[in-house]
Amino acid sequence: MGAVLLDGKSLSREIEDGLKIKVNELKKDGIEPHLAVILVGDDPASHVYVRNKENACKRTGIKSTKLILPVATSEEEVLQIIDEMNKNNDIHGILVQSPTPKHINELKITERIYPTKDVDGFHPWNLGKLVQGDMRGLIPCTPAGIMKLLNNAKINLVGKKVTVIGRSRIVGMPLSLMLAQKGIDATVTITHSRSKDIEKICMASDVIIAALGIPGFVKKEWIKDSSVIVDVGISRVIDTSTDRHKLVGDIEPSAIEKASYMTPVPGGVGPMTIAMLLTNTVKAAINN
Repeated sequence: MGAVLLDGKSLSREIEDGLKIKVNELKKDGIEPHLAVILVGDDPASHVYVRNKENACKRTGIKSTKLILPVATSEEEVLQIIDEMNKNNDIHGILVQSPTPKHINELKITERIYPTKDVDGFHPWNLGKLVQGDMRGLIPCTPAGIMKLLNNAKINLVGKKVTVIGRSRIVGMPLSLMLAQKGIDATVTITHSRSKDIEKICMASDVIIAALGIPGFVKKEWIKDSSVIVDVGISRVIDTSTDRHKLVGDIEPSAIEKASYMTPVPGGVGPMTIAMLLTNTVKAAINN
């Protein structure tokens, strides 16, 4: 028997439906949630991601502004634009699409955005809230989306051994904090591509969450029967049988034969990330 799919696409639309009602209520009170996205350069994948966010804003009634800047735009110019958006009370959320060109320091950019407008949830103030177990700040979107997926499937994490593969400030580290907090109470192990005996760690895990960006890194043989698998990775590779591109995750697709629950790629974590971005934007508008 194969795993039950954790359908992020379906759940994200349910969240959007709820947000649409909330946005309409806010508009009646004279508040129009507004997300501003800055895109520097011409990375094709980034343009797709930004377009998906725009479409999601349209579906929920959130105002969106997109600012596309040439790849040669200086770091100082981007910082000045952020300063202007910080001062604009009509803008509730600011997002700088990652990755930025090499000459732009993403950490410096993130720190310049007001914490109350940091809808990505990457500002040190918001991440610091997580360290304290305080969920009142703006929470990183992908980890928040994963937690929603697990909660929606009524997966009990109390005392469960959860292995997070990947230690980024975007997914791995904040997600680990959320999993270990009181009320969730998972036993969390953080691993990465250089961890020793990672396959043995995975084999002893009740839940595996892979966020490395390495196609097929986690093998089917590493999966314990009836474990829960969350695949955050998404990479474009050539399908040798058709000579066409296809999207794959960090976990071998055949792992579905051993898992009890598993996220599809695509259609699992990705839509949830956007849904939580919209959630943060509405939250920022309410708290403005």
